[in-house]
Amino acid sequence: MSGPYISGIAGLPKILHPDWSPAAVQSAIMTTATTQDNKKQQILDASFTEATPFSYGAGHVQPNLAMDPGLVYYLTVNDYLNFLCALGYNKNVISLFSTNCTYTCPKNAIILVNFNYPSITVPKLSGSITVTRRVKNVGSPGTYQARVKTPQGVSVTMAPKSLKFINVGEEKSFKVNIKAKNASVTKDYVFGELIW
Repeated sequence: MSGPYISGIAGLPKILHPDWSPAAVQSAIMTTATTQDNKKQQILDASFTEATPFSYGAGHVQPNLAMDPGLVYYLTVNDYLNFLCALGYNKNVISLFSTNCTYTCPKNAIILVNFNYPSITVPKLSGSITVTRRVKNVGSPGTYQARVKTPQGVSVTMAPKSLKFINVGEEKSFKVNIKAKNASVTKDYVFGELIW
């Protein structure tokens, strides 16, 4: 049942911000969601145990907060086309998704974990990996501090740890270094949070 609700909620920021892309609307909804229920307790799954993002996704949507998220993760058409390239689609198939007939896949390999999505997933983490994200300021000027809830068995470092925005529409990138502390972390999924 969440599909119809999210579809309706997605129309709200689009009315207030007609220039936002679908990716910006999705980002606003995801990054302002909460993992607490209406009693301010951790969301539980159908077995009444603490739920994970596999159960609740980004969490309970908070439509009023999604209207002014401060920052959004955004994607361009080329980001999506590059994603298809990384999945191994060829030029003929990609042309079905693009009105840009001149698009060709980049020569350098695209790293899927750098797809500018509002969440970060690293499959089969061993050793360390650095993930890059970029955000756009859609709110008032200000400085955002990174707050990380580190996944169990993993260390996370941010660079930079704060982002200062002077103008609306200003864009900044940041890097997240994720390192497995031991081999056991690769045997199961672990979850953390990054909040700006």
